Amino acid sequence: MENDSSCSVLLKQIHDVQEKNINNTLRNLDLTFSQINVLRALVHTADKQMSLKELEKILHVAQSTTARIVAKMESKGLIDSFGDASDKRIKYIRLTQYGEQYSSNAKQKLEEEETHLLSSLTETEKMVFISLLQKITSNLS
Repeated sequence: MENDSSCSVLLKQIHDVQEKNINNTLRNLDLTFSQINVLRALVHTADKQMSLKELEKILHVAQSTTARIVAKMESKGLIDSFGDASDKRIKYIRLTQYGEQYSSNAKQKLEEEETHLLSSLTETEKMVFISLLQKITSNLS
């Protein structure tokens, strides 16, 4: 089979390898790539909490997938969940202090992994690459 150098195939290959590497890197913290994305999302909110519906949109996954990720993280003590006082249909999650510590450790591991990923690029190439990825991402629906 010929090497397919289409953009979609290359992006998928990068994603698959990077996700595997990140999961291997985070294994000693007992975290997955999806879980670290939840921690990162919560760390970047003002009150370190959000609704499950907001989280679904950030993760780009189904409600059932989000619920599984949240349940696993809650069992590890990384997040707490609670209902809205005025609307019982709305569920929120909040980062625990323990989860915040984990997030800090995981952030360092992710930075190391990204450094490795981009190690073959010059500083200018890194800036252009990230800029192009941001441009493509902003055009996604």
